[in-house]
Amino acid sequence: MANMFALILAIATLITGIIWCVDRFKLAPARRVRQAQLTAAGDDVIADKELQKKAKQPGWIETCASIFPVLLVVFIVRSFIYEPFQIPSGSMMPTLLVGDFILVEKFAYGLKNPITQTTIIPTGHPQRGDIVVFKYPPDPKLDYIKRVIGLPGDRIIYDPLSKTVTVQPGCANSQNCSSALPVTYSDMAPSDFVQTYDSTGNGESATGFLQVPPDRQVDGGIRLAERTENLGNVTHHILTVPGQQDQVGVYYRQRNQQLAEWSVPEGHYFMMGDNRDDSADSRFWGFVPEKNLVGRASAIWMSFEKQEGQWPTGVRLRRIGAIH
Repeated sequence: MANMFALILAIATLITGIIWCVDRFKLAPARRVRQAQLTAAGDDVIADKELQKKAKQPGWIETCASIFPVLLVVFIVRSFIYEPFQIPSGSMMPTLLVGDFILVEKFAYGLKNPITQTTIIPTGHPQRGDIVVFKYPPDPKLDYIKRVIGLPGDRIIYDPLSKTVTVQPGCANSQNCSSALPVTYSDMAPSDFVQTYDSTGNGESATGFLQVPPDRQVDGGIRLAERTENLGNVTHHILTVPGQQDQVGVYYRQRNQQLAEWSVPEGHYFMMGDNRDDSADSRFWGFVPEKNLVGRASAIWMSFEKQEGQWPTGVRLRRIGAIH
């Protein structure tokens, strides 16, 4: 869908640009010549009428020529500088909430062709802890957002009981695995978020999240636990569901690796959501190729109070600003 919009925007910019150029460099000079000829005709009454008729710019050309600069600016900014995205789910809570509108730096990991997503000019690579928007590998038509946990050559181990991550850099072939990145965790504490479950009427349940102070109870809701994860020099908060067991049986199983262990291939990245028990991430579907990277999330420019799949009920102005 995102690529289709980029294609439509590119075609619209191209068509209006061609019309703008034809009008500016061919039609407009021809109109000025006719104006000069009519002005020199001598009969002011006839000349004025003919001048208005011959020198008038057709309405459709005027419209296309006027919107071209706007489309060009939007195309350049959206394709190469910043693109807005909406957070549709709670997989990145508490860092990003449903209803947050974010800006993504398109130039962070290379200037790309907006249609084919091939890199034109490389500008950098993701770092551990970056929050990245990327094309979902099983279905590249979808945009996902997660945090970079593993870089190419890393060995990632996830403990489904303690829900902690171990990162061993430079361990792609199970060699030189003696050292590990310092990943530390604070003690668990009740978070401000409660996860709720509502029946959809077809035998399924829809998940919602309410922000409620820890001293208040919500009927039918589960109080999430929160703690700080220090991933090298990047510090952020993560959420877990107390007592919930991970679905280890559906983890992505890499050849020649133990269950819940992954070796990140060259040119790929291992991604996880901050809401660890409510995130479909690399643990379940594997790695993200570098070609799928869209950009780095940098700021929240608007935030609406809303639940997944529902209309907004308010505005969270306090959330506007840089993403931490």
